[in-house]
Amino acid sequence: MCGICGIINHNSEPVNESSLLTMMATMKHRGPDDQGTFIDGKTGLGFVRLSIIDLSPAGHQPMFSVDGRYVVVFNGEIYNYIELREELKTKGYTFHTQTDTEVLLAAYTEWGEACMHRFNGMWAFAIYDKETRNLFVGRDRFGVKPFYYYSDKDHFIFASEIPPILKVLNRKVKPDNQTIFDYLVFNRTDQTEATFFQEIKKLQHGHSLTIKGSQLSINKWYDLRSNLKEPFKSPAEYREMFSSAVGLRLRSDVPVGVCFSGGLDSSAVVSTLLSDDHKNTELNTFSAVYRTDQIADESRFIKEYESILKNMHYITPSGETLLTDMHDFIKAHAEPIPGTSPYAQFKVMELAKSNVVVTLDGQGADEQFAGYHDFFGYFFKDLLLNRKLITLLKEVFYYLKTHKSFNSIYIFIFFLLPKKIKTKVRTKSISYLNNQFVTNYEKNNNIAGNLYGSKTLNDALLNHFEYKLEHLLKWEDRNSMWFSLESRVPFLDYRLVERTLSLPSHEIIKNGMTKHFLRESMKVYVPEKNRMRTDKIGFATPQAEWFRSVQFKTLTMDLLKSEIFRSREIIKPEEAIKLFQRHLNGKIDISKEIWKWINLELWYREFID
Repeated sequence: MCGICGIINHNSEPVNESSLLTMMATMKHRGPDDQGTFIDGKTGLGFVRLSIIDLSPAGHQPMFSVDGRYVVVFNGEIYNYIELREELKTKGYTFHTQTDTEVLLAAYTEWGEACMHRFNGMWAFAIYDKETRNLFVGRDRFGVKPFYYYSDKDHFIFASEIPPILKVLNRKVKPDNQTIFDYLVFNRTDQTEATFFQEIKKLQHGHSLTIKGSQLSINKWYDLRSNLKEPFKSPAEYREMFSSAVGLRLRSDVPVGVCFSGGLDSSAVVSTLLSDDHKNTELNTFSAVYRTDQIADESRFIKEYESILKNMHYITPSGETLLTDMHDFIKAHAEPIPGTSPYAQFKVMELAKSNVVVTLDGQGADEQFAGYHDFFGYFFKDLLLNRKLITLLKEVFYYLKTHKSFNSIYIFIFFLLPKKIKTKVRTKSISYLNNQFVTNYEKNNNIAGNLYGSKTLNDALLNHFEYKLEHLLKWEDRNSMWFSLESRVPFLDYRLVERTLSLPSHEIIKNGMTKHFLRESMKVYVPEKNRMRTDKIGFATPQAEWFRSVQFKTLTMDLLKSEIFRSREIIKPEEAIKLFQRHLNGKIDISKEIWKWINLELWYREFID
């Protein structure tokens, strides 16, 4: 929806408005429609607005409570604001706008920090109390909307993105090598409060932050494990609630469309919008497609809807467009990404910008319904540890029959290893890493234990919400907001999540197929080809082919041979060059590693050097 920022000086220095304006200008893409500032001595708040609900000037922020005590800057949407507004009216509150921001302020006035338990939405907001001069910050349950901060004895600086903070720090920042290690070895980011910058942290999902005087305290206000509810009784009951979640996310005063990959999850969103519940036949969809002989192409699934949908839009990302967009793409994300799938989404958002302001997509379904093939490894481990050996043999048979691959068997064996051995296996498989770099950081990662150590399928799903989902949400936020779009994710309606993750494992994976319960709930609604597809692509790209082009060969070799690349002492250039040459010759596919080398080095040059 927007971008928020703020500065609190713990010394006697008043906040300079020019610093706030600099931060706001750095993230103006998040809010091109309006902006505002508030300064009260040593505290300053800034806001840039993307108008979604109540497009009038009444939605201007910073917004004040009716009594003038509280000031809020708010990024996100409270989808159930209409219902909350009616409840608050019965308590004597009056409203002067049609915004969810005004409802948020009234809810905070009435219920304090506990108001967040009543919200169905996505948010990162900061509320300043003019009476006590304290600041309260809240972030949504699963981390859909971002919040970054820098804190020392003299300053607290926050923003919706990292670059605005860097703009006003006026000092050189350092890379966080543990985060870089986890990125290179495990392809993971955002599993802790750390970022790629030593000095900058993120407020984690489901957490709040309070500043009283110069004291900063952080509290976990929402824990998914302790909020699980009774599982759905039937697929029909799930589908009814999913339709409700989609309906809430249609609340908007601007056009809404769908990012459509052709997978089960985005097909479920599209089919629900087309169903009798919503009858949205004028729906706009946006898809990335490639040549039909390329592995990333999903056009055959997308075209299942061509006879129903009138407004289907397509874009074809390529190696050439990636080279053209490289600088903007790296600037948009401000932290390295372990693959080019987010680039396909970046281009889909660029396509959508000309037609809508809000998009819906299927993010979050994989983490609830075990959509990644790694989850078979967790499922097999679950069955083994619980001595369900006959079921284990049956599921392994169905897996091999359906997918004709041993990958999940290898993953199953990997997950049985002790944490220390798991890390050793991963690092030994990456021959290009500097030995001293590995020695320095291999013992401190929390992925091998916290994520890969899950003992049951349900535990693995919960751990993916805790340690893995957020990096996908971050990439979606950056991709959409770079083009001044708001992205909404109906699968992450907390009412769905809290009941889906209580389902028994045999309702999630069954007969060699993931997402069993979701597939059952979408019978009749989703075309059979899409409903029963067994592959997993999701905005993938033909990156292996891209990185064999002359242009990428030149770029990659120049980076690997540069003295500055060698001086970082993270990657062995000679080993990386040998691997790259084998990739060019078609002997191996290490496109993921090549991208990480490129992205990491260009990130260094943009943000660190």
